[in-house]
Amino acid sequence: MTAMGHDMAEAGRGAGAGEMGIFAKRKGEGPLLQVAGLRKHYGARIGCTDVSFDLWPGEVLGIVGESGSGKSTLLSCLAGHLAPDAGQVLFQTADGMQDTLAMAEPARRRLMRTDWAFVHQHARDGLRMGVSAGGNVGERLMAVGARHYGQIRGAATDWLQKVEISADRIDDRPSQFSGGMQQRLQIARNLVTGPRLVFMDEPTGGLDVSVQARLLDLLRGLVREMGLSVIIVTHDLAVVRLLADRLMVMKSGRVVEQGLTDQVLDDPQHGYTQLLVSSVLQV
Repeated sequence: MTAMGHDMAEAGRGAGAGEMGIFAKRKGEGPLLQVAGLRKHYGARIGCTDVSFDLWPGEVLGIVGESGSGKSTLLSCLAGHLAPDAGQVLFQTADGMQDTLAMAEPARRRLMRTDWAFVHQHARDGLRMGVSAGGNVGERLMAVGARHYGQIRGAATDWLQKVEISADRIDDRPSQFSGGMQQRLQIARNLVTGPRLVFMDEPTGGLDVSVQARLLDLLRGLVREMGLSVIIVTHDLAVVRLLADRLMVMKSGRVVEQGLTDQVLDDPQHGYTQLLVSSVLQV
């Protein structure tokens, strides 16, 4: 590794809440999301605890760990699906940084319709199965005020094509689609309004390997093209290596290692991360 590469790796490994990362330095912007002291317990069991980090505009953060590591609990708390016991989730709004956990419910719902989006592992959880493909995409546009039928249908057609679904399937229902197509439709539904932050929960889980590869390629292109900030939870290290700029490794509800993705995966420092990486290599 060159001296410059070593310096960047060390900077990435030490990046945490309150520290300026490589994305902010390049863009000259502050963090889009600041998480401080987030904690969620289920009785005596730890869901996640003492989680703090910053997410920068245009950055993709991967969160990995085995089942029960706390990564899904953390994502649910960040996205407002689950109320944490303590901590702050600050988001850069037009009025400055605001604690989304302290927002009034109407403001939080508006945020989830506009600047935030959530891609579920199971596409059926993020789609209206009784509504056409075009209707699924159009509903999110209508939720932010669109009312012109022709414009809504035109936008839906454009987005179906962006996610590699033929425009002549616009009136088909999701139940007529394959699993991979349903996931691509869910992505179109979420991205049509141009959110700034997208949460993804195992977006390739349960799909065939060839379908996963096609979906990952699509996601990578859309993320870069739109300049999205993304928090993606997965157990698949190949997914984060392809998509994520930075990586957080969780074990028993705690972040045990974080840094630039390639550096963490190629030179893991924590014993648990080493075990995760070696188990993948042995498969």
